Amino acid sequence: MTYMMLFLVLMMLFLFSGVGPILGGIFGSVLQPVIGFSGEYPILTIVLAGVIVVMLSGSLTNFFTDWTKMGEMQQTQKAFSAEMQKARREGNTNKVNKLMKMQPELMKKQQEASSGSMKSMLFLFIFIWPIFIWLRTFLAALPHYYVTVPWANNVSLFSWPFGFGQAWIWIYFIFSIVVGQVIRQGLKYISWSDWWKNIKSRISPTQTR
Repeated sequence: MTYMMLFLVLMMLFLFSGVGPILGGIFGSVLQPVIGFSGEYPILTIVLAGVIVVMLSGSLTNFFTDWTKMGEMQQTQKAFSAEMQKARREGNTNKVNKLMKMQPELMKKQQEASSGSMKSMLFLFIFIWPIFIWLRTFLAALPHYYVTVPWANNVSLFSWPFGFGQAWIWIYFIFSIVVGQVIRQGLKYISWSDWWKNIKSRISPTQTR
């Protein structure tokens, strides 16, 4: 999901860069006083922006995703694939045909189980894309946007270290991959608790049916 998000964010930045100053101004009015630090700590600003996005993505994904159903579906898919491979290996054409007939229904259930994640993506982009726009606008306005790293001095946050994606985007995503996994696993653990299930059922009863 992280790499897909990186691709989508880069596409949005490219296609809709003209509205960046407008969105930057709206989100900057909220984010800049909180995590801007008057431009003195750009890396910390990037990291905290990553924390906000990870928390938003984790919370929304947790709310819309039924992890129990997802786990059951993964086990079912694994068992189905094992049976299909066994039938083909044994040359059991009859069993292969029966399993093939079951596949559309299995795919339908898989889509239903993952529909929550798709719903969360819509809400994520409402927040994630503008935060990236603000972050780029904020960093570009800094009088000095060079940082020192262990292997080099005066590295520009807008350089292209890997030929794809500016340095500040890579800083954000590397941090998000490491810390995001911890946050998501913690939220997933909470989502399995009876406490969260009770809250979720009161907020959105249809999600638990």
